[in-house]
Amino acid sequence: MSGEDLLLRCSDCGQEFVFTAAEQQFFQERGYSSPKRCKSCRQAKQSAGSYGQQGGGRATGYSSSTGTETTVVCAGCGQTTTVPFEPRGDRPVYCKNCYKPKQGGRGRGGSGGNRGRDRRY
Repeated sequence: MSGEDLLLRCSDCGQEFVFTAAEQQFFQERGYSSPKRCKSCRQAKQSAGSYGQQGGGRATGYSSSTGTETTVVCAGCGQTTTVPFEPRGDRPVYCKNCYKPKQGGRGRGGSGGNRGRDRRY
C-alpha cells in the first residue's frame, strides 16, 4: 500500500474518482479488491437490487447474475470455470466440485481442525 490517494476510473460511468489511502487500507485489511465503480454508481447499483436478491447491499441471498463472473482455471482439477468474484491472486480458486470437499474439514463443527488441542476441563 502506497499511503497515497489513487485516482480510479468508474467502470459504469467512466468518471474518475478518488480511492483514498484510508479506503485502500480498509479494503486491504478485509481482502477486498479495489472498487470498480464510483460511490454514486455503487449506490445506484445497490438500490437497483443488483448485489443480492433481497434489496441489495449485503443481503442474505446471493444472485450470481450480477455480470461480475470471472473465468478462472481451477487449482484442484485444472478445468476452466467461472466464479462470481475477482480473484485476488494470493489464494487458489476452485470449481464447485473441488471446493465442496474442502469445506467439510474446517470451521464450525467440521471434522479435523483443533481436535484434541486446547481443551479445558
